[in-house]
Amino acid sequence: MLDANIKAQLQAYLEKLQRPVELVASLDDSAKGREMRDLLTDIVSLSERVSLREDGNAPLRPSFAIGLPGEAPRIHFAGLPMGHEFTSLVLALLQTGGHPPKVEQSVIDQIKALPGSFNFETYISLSCHNCPDVVQALNLMAVLNPNVTSTMIDGALFQDEVNARQIMAVPTTWLNGAEFGAGRMLIEEILAKVDTGAAARAAEAIGQKAAFDVLVVGGGPAGAAAAIYAARKGIRTGIVTERFGGQVMDTLGIENFISVSHTEGPKLVAALEQHVKDYDVDVMNLQRAAKLIPGDLIEVQLENGAALKSKSVILATGARWREMNVPGEQEYKAKGVCFCPHCDGPLFKGKRVAVIGGGNSGVEAAIDLAGIVAHVTLLEFADTLRADAVLQNKLNSLPNVTVIKSAQTTEVTGDGQKVNGLSYKDRLSGELKHVELEGIFVQIGLLPNTDWLKGTVELSKFGEIEIDAKGQTSIPGVFAAGDCTTVPYKQIIIAMGAGSTAALSAFDHLIRS
Repeated sequence: MLDANIKAQLQAYLEKLQRPVELVASLDDSAKGREMRDLLTDIVSLSERVSLREDGNAPLRPSFAIGLPGEAPRIHFAGLPMGHEFTSLVLALLQTGGHPPKVEQSVIDQIKALPGSFNFETYISLSCHNCPDVVQALNLMAVLNPNVTSTMIDGALFQDEVNARQIMAVPTTWLNGAEFGAGRMLIEEILAKVDTGAAARAAEAIGQKAAFDVLVVGGGPAGAAAAIYAARKGIRTGIVTERFGGQVMDTLGIENFISVSHTEGPKLVAALEQHVKDYDVDVMNLQRAAKLIPGDLIEVQLENGAALKSKSVILATGARWREMNVPGEQEYKAKGVCFCPHCDGPLFKGKRVAVIGGGNSGVEAAIDLAGIVAHVTLLEFADTLRADAVLQNKLNSLPNVTVIKSAQTTEVTGDGQKVNGLSYKDRLSGELKHVELEGIFVQIGLLPNTDWLKGTVELSKFGEIEIDAKGQTSIPGVFAAGDCTTVPYKQIIIAMGAGSTAALSAFDHLIRS
């Protein structure tokens, strides 16, 4: 099952086990069941501290669990945890075996103190790069708290489960038999949802912080670069962000980050986060800014009621997926309306889907999906596609793709539980038409996260923060960088440069004022 190179690496990791680990398999005679037996046998052969039983009675087969001998296991894998989930398997083995997790002690204490019982089930696809974050977080909670269980379920393998629970996007997590959340969640986000007092405690702690010299709002590439450059000047620096990494966390392949021929979004974000932690930066994650108040000390009010003050502020709030804003879109989000073809595509295997948008992102999505689904309908508002010619040529060569131009999507339709089609207007004839399908992937660009700044800093007609060559906004001491600004090209490497520029400008502002 595992090649020699992977075996060697895994064997080295398993040497870190501090106590015996038991694998409990619930297998069947399917091809996946035989693959799972081979995988588990390979793992057992690599460490004397790992043993295997095949008398499991899990309802989902093939599956296996990881636990301590003599105890009921609390971590379960329904399906083969390969691809992006292989790291989840390795961490589950190590943490069950006593290897310390790389999380803050305060997080560990919070997990151990959780009252009640929590049975988590996470539906994933092996091609999803956001799913492992959720699986690994819940697995760690199961390791640390005996009242928590975590089950990873491969949606492509257990289609009946997916259909029964109307799972239309991954990762989707259920808790104690009810839907808990959809999309990527960090362990801190999960704890904030199950620990009802966490938000109030965080707000109280934030409200007691002294004023910063530079406060960065946003934790994407621009925000991370700004914080690093500011901290290197030896001044008091903080980052407040809703989600560290921002939009990059949802990016799969990155091949234009100069000097790095290929990387992936989550991998780049992990490197950014570690680089920020190398400096004395106060990182306040999972916090959403609500209001900016100019003054000698600039105030940033947060949605949780807390407020931060700083001598200068760098706005790096990035952008979010642009939505269609048509009836039915909000109702059927994560129930057929999706934004990540890499993550959610496998859930639509053999089904009919649409892609909205004829730019590079839309055409790339249609090409990817064509290899998985039964048929792709690509709808473009304009009378021509905007994607690169090489992508259009590839798209036109695919037999299961239909391209409709001059099409204005007017409604997402469904049966109350999931999407069953979309309606659009032919912009040439004015005729209204309907396409029956089961999934819609929206790929029509980004919107800057600047709604909270309206009436405070000057914004362009597109909602972008107006900046000059130094990143200065219309408010003295307030700078901005990245995709939320009027910078003409929205690229990771450009955002990092802009964040650095803004930090240097903020420092110059401080020493001159």
